[in-house]
Amino acid sequence: MTSHPVNPNRAAPHPVTSHPMAPYSVAIAGAGPTGLTLANLLGREGVATLLIERNEATVAEPRAVSIDDESLRTLQAAGLAGEVASRMVPGYGSIYHTPGRRPFLAVQPSESPYGYPRRNAFRQPVLEKQLLAGLDRFPEVTPWFGQALESFRQTDRGVVLSVKDTQGRIVEVECGFLIGCDGAASTVRRLLGIEMAGSSFSERWLIVDMENSTNNTRHTEVFCDPRRPCITLPGPDRTRRFEFMLHPHESEGALLRPETVRGLLAAHGADMNATIVRTAVYTFHARMATRWGEGRVLLAGDAAHLTPPFAGQGMNSGLRDAHNLAWKLAMIARGEAGAGLLESYPSERRGHAWQMIQLALGMGWIMRPRTRLSAWMVQTGFRLLGLAPPVRDYFAQMRFKPKPRFTAGFLIPGRGAARRLAGRLFPQPHVTTADGRRVLLDEVLGNRFALLAFTSDPGGAFGEAAHPVWERLGVLRVAVIAPGASVVPMEGVTTVTDDEGVVAAALARLPGHLILLRPDRYVAACVPIRHTERLAEAVTALLDETWNEGGKF
Repeated sequence: MTSHPVNPNRAAPHPVTSHPMAPYSVAIAGAGPTGLTLANLLGREGVATLLIERNEATVAEPRAVSIDDESLRTLQAAGLAGEVASRMVPGYGSIYHTPGRRPFLAVQPSESPYGYPRRNAFRQPVLEKQLLAGLDRFPEVTPWFGQALESFRQTDRGVVLSVKDTQGRIVEVECGFLIGCDGAASTVRRLLGIEMAGSSFSERWLIVDMENSTNNTRHTEVFCDPRRPCITLPGPDRTRRFEFMLHPHESEGALLRPETVRGLLAAHGADMNATIVRTAVYTFHARMATRWGEGRVLLAGDAAHLTPPFAGQGMNSGLRDAHNLAWKLAMIARGEAGAGLLESYPSERRGHAWQMIQLALGMGWIMRPRTRLSAWMVQTGFRLLGLAPPVRDYFAQMRFKPKPRFTAGFLIPGRGAARRLAGRLFPQPHVTTADGRRVLLDEVLGNRFALLAFTSDPGGAFGEAAHPVWERLGVLRVAVIAPGASVVPMEGVTTVTDDEGVVAAALARLPGHLILLRPDRYVAACVPIRHTERLAEAVTALLDETWNEGGKF
């Protein structure tokens, strides 16, 4: 494929009329955070990717404002976590207030189980520019901005796209797979005839974005007042957002009047000298696509699920989709697995995406009491619960947020404690490498499969891991040792020290076990070392099953 520099304004090439094989392994419709992240992840794997965006450039106005630890871990896999972190406010929390402005609940997480703070403030226009600039690293990725996907048709070897270029011409281009990351009004979803279903929840909120704010409150403040629920969120570069709920009887026009907006801001502690850069009324939904794709066409991000903003998980759920898809598409592109591997995508992601929607609805219920009595009951209840340290820590550390867990998909469940570990996102502690560098675990693992054991005897742990499937997957063998432990080096095994004891704690009930980690850092399997050969056979069978084209998403 001809390499092109990243230029959002360049014209599309001439139509592709015939080709022995698809010129692009993957086409992505939509260059929002989900599509841009997926393009970066695929670019890092050398996958020929076409990114199509109908707008001329990335977004200019603020949208999503909260990025979590799982998403930063995904951006770490894309090689951009450091760049993104340089422009965000790390580790903020939330303070919930009664109608009388007394705090009744504090959520201020300090734990970093996946290597990053749990909640971080960012600016979506900045993030999208960072992600777009990241594509400069990959000649395999071609971005088309100002180009609109009009239609597509599936063939026995891929998908043929009809794209309208900036001159209004229809250009045809072939790809192996099409991923619809094109938002709530997804063209890809509409062309597939897929409906959105789920909760009928729908509510209007006034959004006010401010710049040059001197309000230095580090945390989100939530005013749980039935008269007018309000949320104010911190942002980097002296930005701040306010969100006010509209009641059903209120008109948008009345609330958008400058004097009304300023009155609401003044009543909730805004810096009245700050610059208002945007006011808008949004309607939030809690809905999910009835299917996540068909054949070689799949949905991701808002095209697949719409999440209310109260838990800050809408964009983050989309980035989880991107990471789940990226390594599978890369394996298929390299010929390591068949297209049926993608059948595991919705089975792994649908459940957790719906859990995030339910979490948002539950948090919204706390934020939006309907009466003074219900507000008093909920807020008094949280005060009483806060008297018990374990319960207080449960909320303060955000342990109420559902952890991602797969029960079906690309995994081998195992038994007992091993079964409970399979399908979970593995923690990411700091470790020390053999040459003395202290790094996050994923920096050692890379974006590949890994066999990991907590052992000072690499020969005993990996001596039986010689099955051809490990070479087929390019598996990295990693021995994690306790601080101060002596180890006999083994060729082909990377040794790191568990400085924080996190790996030891994760495997405390599983001595003598071997873990197979997927490229997205989920545990594919956990088995006794003596069953390594059985694990290899099970993984081989799982890979061979993917050659069934299925296409049931």
